[in-house]
Amino acid sequence: MKLVTFAFGDEGPRAGAAIGDLVLDIAAAQPFLPPDTGELLRRGLLPEVQNMVDNASEFGREHFRHINDVAFFPPVLRPGKIICLGLNYRDHAEEQGKRPPEKPVLFAKAPTALAGPFDDIVIPRGIENVDAEAELALVIGREAKDVSVEEASDYIAGYMALNDVSARKAQKEDGQWFRAKSFDTFAPCGPWIVTPDEIGDPGNLHVSQRLNGKAMQSGSTSMLIHDIPSIIAYITAGMTLMPGDIISTGTPAGVGVFRDPPVFLKEGDTVEIEIGRIGILRNVVRRETG
Repeated sequence: MKLVTFAFGDEGPRAGAAIGDLVLDIAAAQPFLPPDTGELLRRGLLPEVQNMVDNASEFGREHFRHINDVAFFPPVLRPGKIICLGLNYRDHAEEQGKRPPEKPVLFAKAPTALAGPFDDIVIPRGIENVDAEAELALVIGREAKDVSVEEASDYIAGYMALNDVSARKAQKEDGQWFRAKSFDTFAPCGPWIVTPDEIGDPGNLHVSQRLNGKAMQSGSTSMLIHDIPSIIAYITAGMTLMPGDIISTGTPAGVGVFRDPPVFLKEGDTVEIEIGRIGILRNVVRRETG
């Protein structure tokens, strides 16, 4: 199942399910369900939505929109937390000349950094050396605290692509990462949340970035230093995760800042992030004006 948040004309943002080239309007088809993807997660209603998808032929045409006619938003509009991992791919550690960390390196992005899968990345005035990072992200499906590695997968609602856009100059000047990674639009994500049954093994997904059609990153989640169950167990040992919270699992080698010469995003660039079995983010870069 592919969960989306979409708008059609004056309708939206609303929760939907992408089925082929159509989007099923969940709340329109079943008015007892909330029109918000985050609320569906918080209330544990994904089984009801899955049942709708399995029986989509029973709903009238008025409950569907063509995928080309809708605008996509971040699949979860208001997550409580976005937790990211730094230095979590072996080849990314190697390109920096660093040893793989023994424990996950965590940092946060502000939820207001979220952008839709096809929205513009807007570089604020005065910000330089902006870089893109292709990442597999997961969305938490139920409250999680002190979760074991063995049970961790049971707490995942699904997976999506995420671009951890980073202002490298600000990152270096600040001496920490939060501001540099939290500017508005610095976390394009989606295009949908793909449920685990459609993903199979999340430890064997291709992760790539293209800049104006040129390959920048090409890796696999098989190169993760800390795998997804270990990440969830580590975080929940001291922190409660809530439905809708996002964890972004790190980026492989090839980011712009470590190239010679460095490659940074500029006005008019098109960045594509692609995750196998999930889909593509496609975002045009522009500078803030006015």
